[in-house]
Amino acid sequence: MRMSKIHIGKMLVDNKTITQEQLDKAIAQQQATGEKLGQALIALQFVKEEQLLQLLSEQLELPFINLKDYPLHAEVVNLLPEFYARHFRAIVLKKDHEGFLVGMVDPQDLIAYDEMTRVLKNPIRIALVREEDLLQIIDMMYKRTAEITSFAEELSEELEKNDYNLAQLAKDLPATDAPVVRLLQSIFEEAVQMNASDIHIEPDENFLRIRKRVDGVLHEQIVNEKGVVQALTLRLKLMASINITEKRLPQDGRFSIKILGKNFDIRLSTLPVHFGESVVMRLLNQSAELLDLSHIGMPEDMLQQLRKILSLPNGLLLITGPTGSGKTTTLYGGLTELNQAERKILTVEDPIEYRLSRVNQVQVMSAIDLTFARALRAILRQDPDVIMVGELRDSETVAIALRAAMTGHFVLSTLHTNDAISSTLRLLDMGAENYIVAAVLRGIVAQRLVRRNCINCARITELTSQEKIWISNVIGDSGASFFYQKGIGCTYCHNTGYKGQIGVFELLTWNAELAEILCRNDPAEFSRVAQRQVTFRPLALSGLDIVKQGITTVSEIMRIAGEGITLQEVLEMNVETAT
Repeated sequence: MRMSKIHIGKMLVDNKTITQEQLDKAIAQQQATGEKLGQALIALQFVKEEQLLQLLSEQLELPFINLKDYPLHAEVVNLLPEFYARHFRAIVLKKDHEGFLVGMVDPQDLIAYDEMTRVLKNPIRIALVREEDLLQIIDMMYKRTAEITSFAEELSEELEKNDYNLAQLAKDLPATDAPVVRLLQSIFEEAVQMNASDIHIEPDENFLRIRKRVDGVLHEQIVNEKGVVQALTLRLKLMASINITEKRLPQDGRFSIKILGKNFDIRLSTLPVHFGESVVMRLLNQSAELLDLSHIGMPEDMLQQLRKILSLPNGLLLITGPTGSGKTTTLYGGLTELNQAERKILTVEDPIEYRLSRVNQVQVMSAIDLTFARALRAILRQDPDVIMVGELRDSETVAIALRAAMTGHFVLSTLHTNDAISSTLRLLDMGAENYIVAAVLRGIVAQRLVRRNCINCARITELTSQEKIWISNVIGDSGASFFYQKGIGCTYCHNTGYKGQIGVFELLTWNAELAEILCRNDPAEFSRVAQRQVTFRPLALSGLDIVKQGITTVSEIMRIAGEGITLQEVLEMNVETAT
């Protein structure tokens, strides 16, 4: 059914939603900016978007569909090519015996209506949708799966047809013409749209596996073109300036790339595996502003304690946790707060993940014997006020870092331990003298990352019996009073129920009592006293705090804190290990 045109401005004036004077102003802005009249009216705050959409729905006798709640299916959405979806601001919602139900931002665009009818080769019915929701859905639904497969097939055919050297393929062909480059571009763009932190390219016996890590979880795509693996790996090695002929040894490299208007540093690692070379790339967004400490998810009272520690003139602050727990974000957040003109800040990192203005950053290079320890010794002669050591990896680095903290410098570093209390004992295991640790330590932050509930599909949910038992072990309560939410899965979160991540923290602040016990070398008493600190709140309890706020789920906190085990048992195990 063809739509008849309705003048939005006249409709709103006739409904007395806006005045003629407001309409004239909106038309003037529309002519100046080139935007649609509805957008101009909303921008000038003459009408609310919901109000405008409701009126349009009534006048055009079309349903309004909220895309956030609508169940979409990729195979149906992809029936309309991405070009038309973006160009006409439209999306296929449903296919049935009557044809297609298509959501449109501008249902009065008759040219779009005719063109989509031609492309879909079926009658279409129109529904009204919100533009902001539509654009987000398009980014998520058109994940370049078909494009990646198409480029892989094209590259595979070209490699079979032209039996020439792969190195020449990568070097001599123009980047815009080489299918391998277009394939890589599609892989990177999809990863950025998904907000992926890592890309895994893994050869199998008969196919290529591409996986992207989003919010800590891998999402898999299979490409049935085994022949493209070598070309992909070769091009990536060339971009990272590593040895293209070496396939038997692991290699590391990095390169910079611009993806969808954003600048990324790519850290690349290759590993020889049974069917070729596995390639893993970490994406570091250099265009994004670094989070300051107030945005990492730390509770306000704990954040104030941390800032008090950062204001001290000397001492050692440790950030602890496993790989992928957000330690670097917290470290850089602390450096950002300390980064002032009157302070000289030097860092030793492997690798340098983000560039900070005014901060002198040193990249560790083992190949030329520029180790953490050697760089630290040199840094102490550079008159620093603040020193950041990427990681305390060995006894020599620990000794130099402690000496720097003793001689009037403020030192920040990371350590791979499970919790704040055991970190102190770990330093002693690495050869540090207990009286030195007692003298210089100022605080220890332990942290983990958990997935956030998707705000679009989060619903109040009952706790499982296992979750109730775990909560009972931790706090002696069944959790019956919990306000508990959980995402049920939707298009926005790729049907996982989660979207984004948030930190969970515990902070151990230093005091004279802890220092005195550590000097006596009594780890059992140290753990008991540390746990009894008024300001100390273990990871599990901090996690349950954000569960009560509806931010994450009990299962996520169980994952980071351990299932079916009490906090006291964890502490006792740490003490036994240390002794």
